[in-house]
Amino acid sequence: MKVLVFVEADEGRIKKSSFEATSYAAEIAQDTVAIVFGILDLIELNKLGTAGAKEVLRVTDSNFEPSNIMAVSTAISQAFIKENFELLVMAKSSLADPVAARVSIKIDASLVSNVTDLPDMANGFTVNRSIYTGKAFAKTKLTNEKKILTLRKNTVLILENGSDPKVEVFQPNAKRSDLAVKILSKEKTSGHVLLPEADIVVSGGRGLKGPENWGIIEDLAAALSAATGCSKPVSDLDWRPHHEHVGQTGVKVSPALYIAVGISGAIQHLAGVNSSKFIVVINKDPEAPFFKAADYGIVGDAFEVLPKLTKAIYEAQE
Repeated sequence: MKVLVFVEADEGRIKKSSFEATSYAAEIAQDTVAIVFGILDLIELNKLGTAGAKEVLRVTDSNFEPSNIMAVSTAISQAFIKENFELLVMAKSSLADPVAARVSIKIDASLVSNVTDLPDMANGFTVNRSIYTGKAFAKTKLTNEKKILTLRKNTVLILENGSDPKVEVFQPNAKRSDLAVKILSKEKTSGHVLLPEADIVVSGGRGLKGPENWGIIEDLAAALSAATGCSKPVSDLDWRPHHEHVGQTGVKVSPALYIAVGISGAIQHLAGVNSSKFIVVINKDPEAPFFKAADYGIVGDAFEVLPKLTKAIYEAQE
């Protein structure tokens, strides 16, 4: 089987989730090829080889701006057909979701999202996917010759035993309809770990009592090299910016560790975090619903617990 991997990068660095997708593909087939958009240096591209890619296709044409969903979908579809791939793999993201849908139509492929395990190919091609916001799993069989999978983040170990890949420039044919939308500018947060890519997330709720107390959340996050998040009521009150809102109507995360401080655990919040590998809840209310979903819980005042926890983490790192 020949596998193509759609790789996402940010500010010249390949996202961890894309390395996971590359290693996932390499576990399926030795003939794994990554397609990358934009300008990345050779050192960064060679990391894809370490993660399992045998070849990298570079799309450097400015018409195929990495965040232009329509243009990127066209380029991937052309590469898939030209090189006779059978499977397209990518990490689930706000960009990958619409790209995967468009590519599936363009190449007439079966599409399954939120995949959590390697496929069972003993009798066809069957995968497990997370459904109902992580509360259940569905076993799904793909019968089409062409297939697309989007992977849930933090479910795949990144390989580290590969070699430098063959790197080639791929020039897609631009379509006028794909260029009807232009990205004029971008604004993004800087200097912080981004929520969708974070391995550890520290979130605060109304139990922090006000925005002036957020320093204890930021201090703990800094000690853990973590991203910061918040509950919906906190963002609604303008205590924190909307892009930190974690939950069903905000950012959905799946870190290795999610720490919830002063958050009661409404079902809408749980829907955005229950794919986390481990959940730690800190709340002074022992009846808080979040404790039922927690792997570990601390019943205590956040203003007493967090400074001590932060101090202990720094001492352990010395």
